[in-house]
Amino acid sequence: MHVDKQISGLGPDSEYVELAVEVFAMLADATRVKIILALRNEGEASVNHLAEMVDKSAAGVSQHLAKLRMARMVSTRRDGTTVFYRLTDEHASELVMDAVKQAEHVLGHPSHHTATEALS
Repeated sequence: MHVDKQISGLGPDSEYVELAVEVFAMLADATRVKIILALRNEGEASVNHLAEMVDKSAAGVSQHLAKLRMARMVSTRRDGTTVFYRLTDEHASELVMDAVKQAEHVLGHPSHHTATEALS
């Protein structure tokens, strides 16, 4: 079991720990979390559409998207003069969703357990 954790990078001495910290630092911003959630729901969106959804200026959202793009959390598609952003993969979205679920526990409102238990 210990060998499996080392091979997959899940041990405390993993070479990925510092990179994982950088991922958390990238997501330690409310606007970026809102952008991730918006893209999770929309699939893809333009800067202006994202700005409306997260209630921020297009210029500010554009700066956050540039950081998320450099971190390879979002990618782009151009259609004419419009650039559409989408999540590169599901991992950032899953991290954000897990953080939201943890926040629900902190507030004592874990609705995700209620929905899961209803299915049982």
